[in-house]
Amino acid sequence: MNIRRTTLALAGSTLAFAHAQIAFAQAASATPQAAEDAGTEIVVTGTRTVGRSRLDTAAPVDVLSGATLRQQGSTELGAALSAVAPSIDFPRASAVDGTDAIRPATLRGLSPDQTLVLINGVRGHTAALLNINGSVGRGAAAVDLNTIPTVALDTIEVLRDGASAQYGSDAIAGVINLRLREARSGGGASVTYGFYDTNIDTARGSRSSSGEHTINASAWQGIGFGNDGYLTLSGEYQRRLPTSRGDYDPRITPSVVDSRFGDPDVKQYSVWATAGTSITDNLKLYGWFGYQDRNSTSAAFPRIPSAAASVSGVYPNGFLPLINTKSRDINSAIGVKGDVAGWSVDANVSYGRNKIDFRTRNSANYTFGNSTQTNFYDGALIYDQLVGGIDVSRKFDVFQSLNVAFGVEGRREGFKITQGEPASYGYGTALPNQQPGAQGFGGFSPLNEISKHRENGSVYLDLEAQVTSKLLVGVAGRGEDYSDFGKTGNGKVSARYDFTPWFALRGSASTGFRAPSLQQQYFTSVASVIQNGSPILTGTYPSVSPVAQALGGKALEPEKSTNLSAGTVIRAGGFDLTIDAYRIHIRNQIGLSENIQGSFSPQVAALLAPYNVSAARFFINGLASTTKGIDAVAHYRLRSANAGTFDFTVAGNVNKIDVTRVPNSLAALNPVPTLFARSRILTLEDGTPGEKVTGTIDWSSRLFGATARVTYYGNVTQPGTTATVLVNGVAMSNDLQTGKKAIADLELRYQPKTTPLQLAIGASNLFDTYPKQSPTYLNTTGVTAYPFYSPFGFNGRYLYVRAGLNW
Repeated sequence: MNIRRTTLALAGSTLAFAHAQIAFAQAASATPQAAEDAGTEIVVTGTRTVGRSRLDTAAPVDVLSGATLRQQGSTELGAALSAVAPSIDFPRASAVDGTDAIRPATLRGLSPDQTLVLINGVRGHTAALLNINGSVGRGAAAVDLNTIPTVALDTIEVLRDGASAQYGSDAIAGVINLRLREARSGGGASVTYGFYDTNIDTARGSRSSSGEHTINASAWQGIGFGNDGYLTLSGEYQRRLPTSRGDYDPRITPSVVDSRFGDPDVKQYSVWATAGTSITDNLKLYGWFGYQDRNSTSAAFPRIPSAAASVSGVYPNGFLPLINTKSRDINSAIGVKGDVAGWSVDANVSYGRNKIDFRTRNSANYTFGNSTQTNFYDGALIYDQLVGGIDVSRKFDVFQSLNVAFGVEGRREGFKITQGEPASYGYGTALPNQQPGAQGFGGFSPLNEISKHRENGSVYLDLEAQVTSKLLVGVAGRGEDYSDFGKTGNGKVSARYDFTPWFALRGSASTGFRAPSLQQQYFTSVASVIQNGSPILTGTYPSVSPVAQALGGKALEPEKSTNLSAGTVIRAGGFDLTIDAYRIHIRNQIGLSENIQGSFSPQVAALLAPYNVSAARFFINGLASTTKGIDAVAHYRLRSANAGTFDFTVAGNVNKIDVTRVPNSLAALNPVPTLFARSRILTLEDGTPGEKVTGTIDWSSRLFGATARVTYYGNVTQPGTTATVLVNGVAMSNDLQTGKKAIADLELRYQPKTTPLQLAIGASNLFDTYPKQSPTYLNTTGVTAYPFYSPFGFNGRYLYVRAGLNW
């Protein structure tokens, strides 16, 4: 049977949902009501058995309440998750083009595209952006978590276990399931105002900043209709001014900060709606729709007057190119679920789309000289995804119980690149020997335009048996058929044994995979440059293009993984502790090669010459890595009649990644060019913290509440291409280190139970902690004053106030 062709005609979802209560896990819940039954929260991720709690699963699942995410300084979902979940990292990249605006998150230090993101159990779509610059997650096209505002969320479940056999591609590191609000009544609104109050100490000088504010306004409303119908509306508006954390530029006199190294300028609004109602006694219609418009502007490196001499009539003092991205994102789904002949059936269809338009502002095309325009439209990236499927499940009285679940899913994906205006990439006649295109971010040319699609279908079977009162066993298998690379199959076995009501052991073994994304397969960014008076092509090519094939490029294949985990669950009264060890081996991993220059050897030059190409890079399979680590989460609740309720949480992750195989050749080349530089390998191994520990105290009483959190980050390395560099004849380290740092956050709340008013005041990074400075010999332009791999950013202390009403 052709799985893909069969299932593309079917509609459905990846999961059948059980309605669950607001819960607490890695971080303490923000209110006593949300925290009341911590440890007994019902989960739907990682298990298809209805009614299983967080502490009763065979794999580790964290449950984070929406209140926990909203009651902190960050207004970004990715940053809020990173603050409370030690296994999640969200570096704030800067000076890396589109990745400044659309930042990827990582789970257990793995690539951002090796974590599957679900929305209400349905596969979310990735961003159109492909991260091709020198950031954590280079080469990945990942889901943009920040397209979903926290005001629209009820809870988030984080499955820290391989789950490709259950959910399909991408679930190598685990699964993040975003569960939307579903309310028939009630509502709320809040406004948060915050600003930075920080001392910026760089290698060349110090200064202070008080400002760079952010305004965030959000509201939600539940509307009931009929017997059980609901419509929940949520909206958010955000205005964030850019931050500037660059060093003084030594190339100009007097030396000033002429860069804008930091967070981008953002204007953003999001609207979401979820709805559901019974259509018969046994069937329920449900769905959701979300839209976000994000206008973000970041800065490229400054062009000083000597470099901008060809446009001195326009920019006599040089200029700072600005990269503007306008991202418009859609998430939608409609489905039916209920009981059919004793089986629980869930069928739905979802559609998601992301379009990113690029513009370069305050820039120039040097080839036009002083007649250059200064603002350019650079073209667009577009990705869309249509998913449909059916999930069926039923519990049988076999053993103590046997839950049988099976289903089918079909998916169609599309990826497009559209060209920019000619001046954004082309040549003028005034100075044709200059570098063409807009400075800072050159536009997509007709050579880069593509439109590609693919389809896949899958079937799965998931069995979970409570064999005895103490023994739980699960078995899952999944087969997938892709139109581009063919078929793949994966399986998973899990077990849990409860020795006593307070002590259990659990573990799993599984295989996983990640299909190469359309962006990795077909992204093209080819520019024409003048060399010896003639135009020559250089850039990023698809691996199946004639240029890449001449150098040994091949059609990409899926990444494969083997996941092993073992852990324990301990609980007694208000205390619970989970410890889980894991090993993830990934083979045939995909990476973006270095630029292979025609000047490297006569043989390479001869291979590229027929295509008039001077240099090319492309994606290839062949990397292998092994990740080992331990997650631990300890929680204790203390109730006091007079002092209120205290929740204590300590959660930590220790993670070690080793790259065990690096491809060193594609074609029969001698000598062999470097395919993956030292910096690429060390980014995979040391680009995220090896240790991260979060300690949280959450207190709530009749009138007041408070949250205090300290997060410890292990050292992160932002590597150079070589280990050392000569400085005045002395070998110096070519790597940047963030250092081991602890970040303290504090929020105080006035939240009387008798009135709808809520007030809060808080500080993120209370003690104004920065990563280590970039030394002057590695920061010769003064732009990158701190490592942008820093897992907590490099913006300093942030102060905020929040006022809200609930009704």
